[in-house]
Amino acid sequence: MAVTVKIPTQLRSAAGGETEIEVELDGATVGEVLDALFERFGELRGRITEDGSLRRFVNVYVGGEDIRFGDGLDTSVPDGGEVTILPAVAGG
Repeated sequence: MAVTVKIPTQLRSAAGGETEIEVELDGATVGEVLDALFERFGELRGRITEDGSLRRFVNVYVGGEDIRFGDGLDTSVPDGGEVTILPAVAGG
């Protein structure tokens, strides 16, 4: 099954400049999608997760739904689904 991961501008340098990355998996949860992404772009692991959990200010969405209000990293991702990674941006 194929899943598209949307990479925000802030993380593109760690993902080879890619804006979208297609990940191939057999059945998928968000955690499995991220692990497959980290295998290709190891630098992303430390920028997205910490101690096996999402960093506090990193939001992840499946089909537009925030996974924190679902099953977190165990949220299932359908075939052809889209995972969006969105780090919070602060400023003043």
